[in-house]
Amino acid sequence: MVKNSLWQKGKVALWLITFSIILFVLLFVPAGTFKFWEAWVYFALFLSATIFLTVYAFNNSPQLLERRLRRREKLREQKHIQRVNTLLSVIGFIVPGIDHRFDWSHVPANIVLLADIMIVLGYLLIFLVFQENAYASSVIEVEEDQKVVTTGMYSIIRHPMYLGAIIMLSFVPLALGSYWALIPFLLMDVLVVLRLLNEEEYLQKELPGYREYMQETPYRLVPYVW
Repeated sequence: MVKNSLWQKGKVALWLITFSIILFVLLFVPAGTFKFWEAWVYFALFLSATIFLTVYAFNNSPQLLERRLRRREKLREQKHIQRVNTLLSVIGFIVPGIDHRFDWSHVPANIVLLADIMIVLGYLLIFLVFQENAYASSVIEVEEDQKVVTTGMYSIIRHPMYLGAIIMLSFVPLALGSYWALIPFLLMDVLVVLRLLNEEEYLQKELPGYREYMQETPYRLVPYVW
């Protein structure tokens, strides 16, 4: 048990360090300077929230953490979505640095800070999901004896984690002071919706009780809208 715990800690630490380094490079190398306060605020926010969620999952649901570290999609459609999403993510985080270097956008500081607050709201929704759903994997799958989660945010909408992701993706460009970065990030929002629709088709076939849950909770992302 101790050995497995140490192995998981090492795996989590390696993932966190690697992803943080990649994000740092994508933000600051294109900018050509460290004088990019919007990027520093966002990077600190990302690091703090990610560490908090990781520590919470490790202490309260190691199985959830293990599922969150999975990266290999099994469904063909999801593999395609994942590839496009990765490409858009790289572009999306490079553009603000270039934008900052050439001074293309002039996003007011109050808008930047408001965007940071909205990103925190997105993380909060994900935290609420972590509290309710230990099966919230990073890949689309159904495990043996998995149950449909109908409590918490899941009693209001069927995909609260996707709502959190869309909120964050929509406001990251403004938090980084770039209007141009809205293009790749809004395209990522579209991918989230496509992923959601494909996931629902899969869950209806593979997860017992999901069809009934869809009837009881008719809204996917926004109550009384969709």
